[in-house]
Amino acid sequence: MADTETTLKEAMTSIQGAVGVALVDYGSGMALGTLGSTQDLDLSVAAAGNTDVVRAKLRTMEMLHLKDHIEDILITLCTQYHLIRLLTGRGGKGLFLYLVLDKDRANLAMARHQLKRIESELEI
Repeated sequence: MADTETTLKEAMTSIQGAVGVALVDYGSGMALGTLGSTQDLDLSVAAAGNTDVVRAKLRTMEMLHLKDHIEDILITLCTQYHLIRLLTGRGGKGLFLYLVLDKDRANLAMARHQLKRIESELEI
């Protein structure tokens, strides 16, 4: 089992094309940990903004009476992928991992696979 700091480091080093990663509480919009910001990417601001994305999707699913859960949400930009993975493990309720990838260097399928593995090893 890995703690938050170890998990963020693992994401940055094992996922090809990773630019930044954060563990976010979507109840408050606060990043519990971040790693890898650049001058063009403030992960704390991104965490708060993506909290709105998660909340909106959860509300929509509720209105549609969908008895399912979100595995991940992908936002594709011209130069980046933004991947939001809601935590499902014990203690992870209300949290998500937010990963920013350089589109030219990343393999999206492998990134999703790696993020799922990393999430399974995270202990909150």
